[in-house]
Amino acid sequence: MWNSLRVKFGLSYLSIIAAVLVLLNTYPLVVSEDMVFRSKVTTMQNSVSVMVYSLSGLDELNEENVAAAMAVVEETGLSRILVTDSDGKALYDTRETGSAVGNYVLYSEIVQALRGSDAASCVYRNGAFRSRASSPVLYQNQIIGAVYAYEYDVEQAALLEGLQSNLKRISLVVGAGALLLSLLLSMALTEKISRLMTAIRQVREGAYGHRAQIRGGDEIAQIGDAFNSLADRLQTTEDARRRFVSDASHELKTPLAAIRLLSDSILQTENMDQETTREFVTDIGREAERLSRITEDLLQLTKLDSGIIPPAAVVDVLPVLEQVMRMMSLMAQENGVELTFSAQDGCRVKATRDEVYQVISNLTDNALKYSAGGPVQISLRKLHGQVALSVADRGPGIPEADLPRIFERFYRVEKARSRAAGGTGLGLSIVSDMVRRRGGTVEASNRSGGGAVFTVRWPAAEGGEEL
Repeated sequence: MWNSLRVKFGLSYLSIIAAVLVLLNTYPLVVSEDMVFRSKVTTMQNSVSVMVYSLSGLDELNEENVAAAMAVVEETGLSRILVTDSDGKALYDTRETGSAVGNYVLYSEIVQALRGSDAASCVYRNGAFRSRASSPVLYQNQIIGAVYAYEYDVEQAALLEGLQSNLKRISLVVGAGALLLSLLLSMALTEKISRLMTAIRQVREGAYGHRAQIRGGDEIAQIGDAFNSLADRLQTTEDARRRFVSDASHELKTPLAAIRLLSDSILQTENMDQETTREFVTDIGREAERLSRITEDLLQLTKLDSGIIPPAAVVDVLPVLEQVMRMMSLMAQENGVELTFSAQDGCRVKATRDEVYQVISNLTDNALKYSAGGPVQISLRKLHGQVALSVADRGPGIPEADLPRIFERFYRVEKARSRAAGGTGLGLSIVSDMVRRRGGTVEASNRSGGGAVFTVRWPAAEGGEEL
């Protein structure tokens, strides 16, 4: 339970709210008490100063002259006023019951005043402010007595208690509202996270079609959108992987089944003539070569999918094109196809020589297979900061419905005709992956006069060491 985000968020909110409420119930009271204390001390000192001033003209203090002097002092509202002589004997006391007149009064404040110092204090206790102040009475710089004042104030104490009570009620209301709000917020937040976690578990278990349903525009909703986008890519990748495995298995099974059928025919047929045996063995060899080509193409795609890209260098495309033309000229002659090319100098790209060779070789081989005896033209040009290679034939062309999928793995326009031509269905996919990984593009289109044209564009490279 303690690992739950809902509990953690709730406790965090409650801790913050509790701290705020404690501050709300303490700081105003402390400030108010401090203000009252200072006000009381100042008032008491002023009142005592007035009484000391009224007694300051006397050379000595006795009960009569003190009573006469205090009679002219305005009503101060103090709870008690004491005047003593220099020995601490009370000469004047406003308390009617238990008057201290004639007795020695040795309160700490009076003792301090008889020693020549003013004293003042205020405390809050038992629902009342208790304020005390004292000051010496001087005649010709001689202490002849002391004045002591005491106030017992419950009115301002009641106001302070009322403030405290109001703060408590406000705190209860605010606390209840904040608690409810924190619960709602933590539930709303963790509900979104819970939905996201559910979606993650579903996708992790293989349900790639599951999506996180998170409304809103906050960060968690954005994470949900990013997760859904990732799930879309995973589903696309998984569909492609399954299709790839299925197609690869089918492509590998076809030559293997032919090899097995031919070999079983040789083994099960008694007295097979030498010419038929040679024909069957030749067919087995062709199927083995086809199986080898499929395996090599699959290994090449595996390297491309691994993300390990050989370091690029500046490659002059023209020498590579000339090498491919020398290699393909014999195949073109055997098929009765006219193979020509035109090229510009200075066509340099950033790639590897093997990649450029394989791109040109695969496209040329594809054009020769499907040219239907028509000519194949290859051109190499440098245009607008790009190196453009086009391979065009005069074959039957590509149906418009198949053009968007022509670079997919194992995709064939005419499967039977493609297998008969010896294709694996991977050559164009390898070309597309190689070119795109180097920042280029490849596209296929039909020619107006019949046939197809494949165009590769690499970013042109300037300078650097050539391969």
